Amino acid sequence: MMWEFPLPANEPVLPHAPSSPERQALEKALQTAYQSEVAVKSYIGGQFWEGEPFPLIPPHRKKHRLGMAYRTDAQGVAAAIEAALKAHASWSRWPFEKRAEIFLKAADLLSQKYRAYANAACMIGQSKTVFQSEIDIIAELADFWRFNVHYAEWLMRWQPYSPPLTRNRLDYRPLEGFVLAITPFNFASIAGNLPTAPALMGNTVVWKPAETQLYSARVILEVLLEAGLPEGVINMVVASGPVVGEVALAHSAFAGLHFTGSTGTLNHLWQRIGENLPRYRSYPRIVAETGGKDFVWVHASADPQGIAVALARGAYEYQGQKCSAASRAYLPASLADDILQRLTQMMADFRMGPPEDFRNFITAVIDKKAFDKITSYIELGKNDPEITLLYGGQYDDSEGYFIQPTLFLTQNPKHRLMEEEIFGPVLTVYVYPDAQWESSLRLVDETSPYGLTGAIWAQDRAVIHKALEELRFAAGNLYVNDKPTGAVVNQQPFGGARASGTNDKAGSPWNLIRWVSPRAIKESFLPPGDYRYPFMG
Repeated sequence: MMWEFPLPANEPVLPHAPSSPERQALEKALQTAYQSEVAVKSYIGGQFWEGEPFPLIPPHRKKHRLGMAYRTDAQGVAAAIEAALKAHASWSRWPFEKRAEIFLKAADLLSQKYRAYANAACMIGQSKTVFQSEIDIIAELADFWRFNVHYAEWLMRWQPYSPPLTRNRLDYRPLEGFVLAITPFNFASIAGNLPTAPALMGNTVVWKPAETQLYSARVILEVLLEAGLPEGVINMVVASGPVVGEVALAHSAFAGLHFTGSTGTLNHLWQRIGENLPRYRSYPRIVAETGGKDFVWVHASADPQGIAVALARGAYEYQGQKCSAASRAYLPASLADDILQRLTQMMADFRMGPPEDFRNFITAVIDKKAFDKITSYIELGKNDPEITLLYGGQYDDSEGYFIQPTLFLTQNPKHRLMEEEIFGPVLTVYVYPDAQWESSLRLVDETSPYGLTGAIWAQDRAVIHKALEELRFAAGNLYVNDKPTGAVVNQQPFGGARASGTNDKAGSPWNLIRWVSPRAIKESFLPPGDYRYPFMG
């Protein structure tokens, strides 16, 4: 291999300060977006497909229509599969550096030409503040595209030893068939990474974005097409999940699933894959990141102010709609009152409203289904004698799906609010006696079925060491004296195990290696001329 791409650097997160050039460009893009209507259709084999229309509505403005999306049927999904298989013959033989150049160009387009446009789409379509959008659809997605090239290059440079008179090498083939990428609403960067990581390695993909993320998914597709992505390599289908699963998982050429979503959905998909194993040409790869019930554990030696900020940001940024969001906290009795007072003061200072008002820290949750689920947990807490409402608990969906950040205190460390994923702005706290800090670590480890992220807070190094050991399998991403959110590509490869997924670490070589099927090739330069061995003499 003769190519050598430069080492990438993380894309800077622009501050969007008042009167800054990026702020002015974004304000203009937001205004244009609200005044325009778009059409989002399936993109299959280089063609846009019609379908059943439904409106695109911003979560914070229920009465505003951003445009229409068009939902295809089983025929469209089947066509996307055939387009991917047709493109596989060509794309899988492209030299790696030619494939890489497309995604590197896409990263540059996204972070320059498309920056304000993409941010506006993410802010409006997913109701994100400018900071949450900037770190998502711009910085993280650009990082995925750039660093995936770097990781793939590093991976393919590994070759086996060749003794004298032989030549050994590994051919990093793509999977034989198509990859199905199913992406969530909450991170546009995930929506951009899940189909493109397999494509970089030579695979062709059927991509099903969440219908509540389609407004920014269309921008990702536009960027990839301008960067030169060939027809059929990534086929975006606007379709219901059951239809996509029924058609794709029953196809003999199904080769892999790249998934981010709920644990229940993954369990269903995995079961269907198992039932269909006799149909498949190869055993499919399953790479998945699912739910979380992420913890913050605090020792009496920790800094109360730092903890309060970590809880305020970790639990409530993007309305808690992160699989890494802090959802349960364990505080020592000696610090609990101080921490909770600081936290509630910050919560009282939060502004809530639409994302185009840059003063807002909280915006709307994604849709009515999420609103109803989250508020049912809030009502559960408000009406349970084991739970004390410390702050929040109010909600209103008259204009948009707004839920006040909510803080509960529980006397029962195994309460449902401490065990079940809520995926909203709800944090539940349990206070433990200082002397029982070691047993409280075991409580953290045993309470929830998930194992995605967590944070430990202490200044005592012996305590930190003990906590790292006790919680070794409790989280795939563990933070010390920091919030449990905010993984950065090339810094904290992301993923968890247990009920949180397969832990294949998005943003690392360990994810990309799942999208190749290596072929070992041995060539003998001087084959033996006699069948007999020396021991036979």
